[in-house]
Amino acid sequence: MSGHSKWSTIKRQKGANDAKRGVLFTKLGNQLAVAARGGTDPNTNSSLAMVIEKARAANMPMSNIERSIQRAADKSAAQLEEVTYEGYGPGGVAVIVECATDNKNRTYPEVRLAFTKNGGNMAEPGSVAFQFSRKGVVRVKGVGEELLLQVLDAGAEDAVEEEGEIVVYTAPSDLAKVRAALAEAGVEVIESELTFVSNNTLEVSDKETARKVVNLMNALEDLDDVTSTHTNFDISEDVQL
Repeated sequence: MSGHSKWSTIKRQKGANDAKRGVLFTKLGNQLAVAARGGTDPNTNSSLAMVIEKARAANMPMSNIERSIQRAADKSAAQLEEVTYEGYGPGGVAVIVECATDNKNRTYPEVRLAFTKNGGNMAEPGSVAFQFSRKGVVRVKGVGEELLLQVLDAGAEDAVEEEGEIVVYTAPSDLAKVRAALAEAGVEVIESELTFVSNNTLEVSDKETARKVVNLMNALEDLDDVTSTHTNFDISEDVQL
């Protein structure tokens, strides 16, 4: 299955750096508030449970988590709306940008500017999304054939080893069930989420193009309203950024 790549590693490293300057907490707070609209109890709202798991992994203070969840119940607070934008970056790479915003008139120009300043352009809805599939993704700690078999027995569609972890792919409707089965089997779950996975990977072998694409993705990730970005490119192993 396509979709996991060298960019995924760069993105996770950037997430660790973002946490130090509070950017990640802002994004997680927005994700918590949106997820909590489906119910503030994580025992009955699997989407909220997954975001709480991600927030705890990022060492977000529990007081921040609780405050973000309560935003969903506060009728006087500005209500967040989920919006998705599509576009193309340098080299024709496909990009999907997920946002949570209380003002689309602010968010859209910010996303558009990030594209245009970094050699990309926004696209019409649907003109990029068909290159991706909606999937559940679970990252678990460990590698090896025995663990891979456990993962597949739990109901995974596919699984690949990556840097001391196994990345598990599921149907969106099976994500909570597979995650629970893995936890019950004693497998250490690092993170789980619903995401877009590219159907085919576009390899970028030119260093300058790779640099421009990474700059675009970083610019999008730096926007407060952006909760997640997805792309179909991978960087050749011989390209050093």
